[in-house]
Amino acid sequence: MKYDPASLTLRVVYVSGMVYDYHDVPPGVYESMRRATSKGRFLNRHIKGHYPFEKVG
Repeated sequence: MKYDPASLTLRVVYVSGMVYDYHDVPPGVYESMRRATSKGRFLNRHIKGHYPFEKVG
């Protein structure tokens, strides 16, 4: 997981190796995900379906 605060882009690399960029993710949401005990649960509840995304590569 990487975050670019300049573009508000969160890059997620899944266990399968697939890479997705989620756009317009506010810094506070990223910080909450970074602190979450379960990154996957946080991603499913607060990122997926809430922010535009694209598959990378």
